[in-house]
Amino acid sequence: MNWRGVVAMGQEFELIRRYFTHPGRHTLLGVGDDAALLQPAPGCVLAASTDMLVAGRHFMDDTDPGRLGHKALAVNLSDLAAMGAKPRWALLALALPQVDADWLAAFAAGFHAEAAAHEVDWVGGDTTAGPLNLSVTVLGEVPAAHALRRSGGRVGDQVWVSGTLGDAAVGLALLRGERTLDAAAHAHCVRRLEWPTPRVALGLRLAGLAHAALDVSDGLLADLGHLLEASGVGADLELAALPLSPVLRDHVQHDWVREAVLAGGDDYELCFSAAAADEDRILAAGAASGTPVTRIGVLTAAPGLRVRDPHGATVHTRRRGFDHFPDPAAA
Repeated sequence: MNWRGVVAMGQEFELIRRYFTHPGRHTLLGVGDDAALLQPAPGCVLAASTDMLVAGRHFMDDTDPGRLGHKALAVNLSDLAAMGAKPRWALLALALPQVDADWLAAFAAGFHAEAAAHEVDWVGGDTTAGPLNLSVTVLGEVPAAHALRRSGGRVGDQVWVSGTLGDAAVGLALLRGERTLDAAAHAHCVRRLEWPTPRVALGLRLAGLAHAALDVSDGLLADLGHLLEASGVGADLELAALPLSPVLRDHVQHDWVREAVLAGGDDYELCFSAAAADEDRILAAGAASGTPVTRIGVLTAAPGLRVRDPHGATVHTRRRGFDHFPDPAAA
């Protein structure tokens, strides 16, 4: 990065005004006061989520700033989608080592383009000098009776996932130089890592239909495990049913690809359970939202999470998902 200048006290408000202040669509009072004033629609409750992206931990230092602006908001919108909530408002706290006008303009363009796509108002935040760190908080609204939770899974429910799995984890391995693929496959996987698609439209259609849901951010096994624990159930998954992109289907024979699919993380797809009798309605929700959905297993009374290959044997992986606080002794 070609940073110029330093975030000084007088610059903070100019940065906010120049790069982040946009007119609100559904906000009583936005940027400019000590706090924003927000009003959810009648009959709705607020859903809130926050995520932090740290340079060198969650993204490469040389990540394109436009893609980074998109991702910073998109990963939070994915959390709202998992709750069946309509995104409404976002706040951004941004630590910058120094000020680079070109970088900030590209980052803000990516952030605001994703906000506009989902009719999200940016209503405030904070800037300061420090190691590059992005913290976004999003708020949405959902009818209280229809909010999706992790705890609603029932024995006999079908387990579903949106989109495809594993591409983003492979993209990270490619950027780290751990694996190599041809140029087209490389570009596809890196884009899936740096430009996730929050499944907001699908989440809205699943509200009141799915029994339980969450987004797949740390890896399918780890995240589905949270749903199983909250619901007090187990699950059997079919390895052959897991949805793969054409790129990964061409390499699925490799153990490292299988691990990326099951435990890689950064997919930002929705994993959810629903009654078997509602399969046609789930497929219709996917079609109406333009989102592929795939049935991958079933919730069981037997505790634990089992992945079966086509011969019925249990599939094992070295890890179950991304660990935010890895144990150095285990490395």
